[in-house]
Amino acid sequence: MSEDYCTIREATPPPKADGPPYAECVLCQKPTEYPESYKGITLCAVCEWQEAQRTACSG
Repeated sequence: MSEDYCTIREATPPPKADGPPYAECVLCQKPTEYPESYKGITLCAVCEWQEAQRTACSG
């Protein structure tokens, strides 16, 4: 295997919204910085950071 065990492939983030309406976070339902029209999973900055902490390699 040529990739490290802890290598994470970066997903393309949704485009930033120019203004309201904003998409809701799929975890806490707070507004995100992404447009409401974006199709896919959107996370607010706090949940995005927490998810990154959970999935980070600890070893």
